[in-house]
Parts: sequence; structure tokens; C-alpha cells
Amino acid sequence: MDKKVVRAWCFYDFGNSAFAVLFTAIFSVYYQDIIVGGKDGIFWWGLTISLSMAAVAISSPFMGGIADHAGIRKRMLAIYTALGIVAVLGFTQLDAGMAVAGFAIALVANFAFEGGVVFYNAYLPEIAPASHHGRVSAWGFAVGYVGSLLALVIAVAVFEISMTLVWIALAVQWAIGATPALLFLPKDKPGGMTVAAAARKGFRQTATTIRSVIRMPNLRRFLIGYFFYIDGVNTVIAMASVYASKELNFETSELFMLFGVVQLSALAGSMAMAKPTDAKGPKWAVQWSLVWWILVVLAAFFAETKGVFWGVAVLAGLGLGSIQAASRAFMSRLIPKGREAELFGFYALCGKSGAILGPVLFGTLAKIFESQRPAILTVAVFYIIGLVFLRKVKEEATDLDSASGASD
Repeated sequence: MDKKVVRAWCFYDFGNSAFAVLFTAIFSVYYQDIIVGGKDGIFWWGLTISLSMAAVAISSPFMGGIADHAGIRKRMLAIYTALGIVAVLGFTQLDAGMAVAGFAIALVANFAFEGGVVFYNAYLPEIAPASHHGRVSAWGFAVGYVGSLLALVIAVAVFEISMTLVWIALAVQWAIGATPALLFLPKDKPGGMTVAAAARKGFRQTATTIRSVIRMPNLRRFLIGYFFYIDGVNTVIAMASVYASKELNFETSELFMLFGVVQLSALAGSMAMAKPTDAKGPKWAVQWSLVWWILVVLAAFFAETKGVFWGVAVLAGLGLGSIQAASRAFMSRLIPKGREAELFGFYALCGKSGAILGPVLFGTLAKIFESQRPAILTVAVFYIIGLVFLRKVKEEATDLDSASGASD
């Protein structure tokens, strides 16, 4: 294992995660309240997230297949990264009333961010042996949480001076984080196909792989379980600030601090579970993380004061850091060699599709009950379903070419 390559891979998350936290914590509010304004803001923001996630979910398996067959994984990572950075710089041109332009730029930015993660994740099995997947995955997330914290600190320091400075700083941080990865990650290996030929095969291979995965009980169970439990995690991420502000009357400044606390505790969680994930296996780590998340949801339901909810935020961050790193390590163990980008594309398909159901259900129940407290209990159901599907998953890869004979 080349330590320089591993460090470069981890450092990509330093800039990547900065976008994730600022897009959620700052741009969402900025777009709704300033760019759109009025009651239509939430509609436009929901449309942005839903369509960008749908685009990633639909395109990721296909684009991953092209990267594998044409041998252009690194070039695809560079293209998606550059597109995301340019889109962030586009935020500087937005002004009040530019709802459609803001929608388009934000959609591209989020698509580039989420899509690029597919190719980034696909390097994990290549740069680290299976015995180190858990800790290397955790190191990447840990570096990412450090980047998120730095981005939040910079944003808080300059946003009252100029929002333009926030987006310029973010673009610079993303570029700095990506540079070592683009320089030192393994070079693309010729895939024996032109991009056009790989695209044609990608269309055919995507359908074939879907059928194969369906016939692979082990991988199929994991992806279904992942779809449900990551939906619960995504729901918590999407609704945490709204829950805190509406149910517990958190002010805007307190919400910034809340995001910071979550990032800091997530850093601790990812590092604490790094070696145990390798020693006891990512399945063990994911299962115990889901039990932890169920307890977090129950704690949030019973939280009546801001002080208690600060404690819940710390617990949620610890769970966030551990489950994200362990899930990526788990998936890396299930992928046959040579199909990393393609199957991490399906991993993204499940993860991004799982960013839709939970928030919609949460919002619907909150409206019916006129309170978010009953709605938050539904998140625990997603974790329980995930645990059920993971129960029979084995930590081993299956050859896709032999999957046709697999059965339950």
C-alpha cells in the first residue's frame, strides 16, 4: 500500500466535503431566502435536490461502466471535479430573482459533486488491501470532516462581508483538495476500447449488470439494505436543521454551531471505528452503527431542550462518521475486481435514490400530525429494515460472470 497515494486519495475529501456542508448549510438558505425569496423557495430547492440526485442515480452505473471499459476513471474524476468547481464559481453571479439560473447552476454543482464521488470511491479497492479498507475509508471521511469544519469557519467569517467570498473560498478549497489526487492516484489503464465503444457497451452492460446483481443474493441484499438505512441517514441530514429550528427554536447562529459540532463528532466517529471495522469486519461496524442510529432517533424524539439536543447532535455525528466509512468499506469487499467504478455506480444509484423517500415521508407525516416529533420515529424504521437485509450478507465478492447460477 503506497502511503503517498492513500494520503492523496484521502485529501480529495478535504475539498469535496467542504462543498457538501456549505451546499446544505448555507447555499440552501441563501437560495431559498435571497435568490428565490418568498414561499416558492422551498419548492425550487426541493426540485434542485430531487433532480440532481435523480440524474446521479440514473447516470452513475452507465458512466462507471464507461470509466471501467475505456480505462478513463481518473479523467472522469477530473472532469466531474472541474465541472463542480466551475459551477461553484457560478454561484458568485447569482442575485435576487435569478431562481431559474440558480436552479440550473446548483443542479450542475450537486450533480458534479455526487457523480464525482462514484469515481473517487472506486479507487478504494485499488489503493488499499481488503485488510485496510475500513481504516482507509475512515481516514478519507475524517479528512473530509476537517475540510468541512474549515469551510464552515471561513464561511462564518466572511459571509456577512460578501457571499461571493464564500463561494470563491469554497472553489479554491475544492481545487486544493483535488490536486494531490489528480496527480498521484494510479494512472488510467487502457481499457482496450474507445470512449464511443465503451459508451455503447456501457448501455448494454448496465442492463446486463442489473440482471446479474439481481441474481447475486449477497450483493443484492446489501444494496437493498443500504438503500433503506442510508435513506434514514439522508433524512436526518436533510431535516436536522429544520427540526432544530422548528421544534426547539434554534437561531441561525446556533444552527451554524450545530453543523460544526456534528462535523467534529463525525470526525471522531470515523477515526474511532477505523481499526475495529478492519478487525471485526465492516458488516459488524455497519450493524452496530445502525443500532446506534436507532438510539439517536429515540433520543431526538424525547429531546425537549436545546441542551439535550446538543447532546443528540454529538451522538448523531459519531454515528454519521462510522456508518459512512464502514458502508464504503463493506461495498468494496463485495465488488469483483475490474468492476469497481461500474458497481460503485450502483452503490451511488441506491444511495442517491435513498435520498428521496425518507424526506418525503418525513415531511408528509409532519404535515399530518402538525409536528415533526412523530415523523422522526419513522426514520428508525429505515434502520431496522436495513438491519434485516444485512443479516445474511457475507463479506465476500461474487464473480458477476458466474452470477447467473446464483440463487437464494
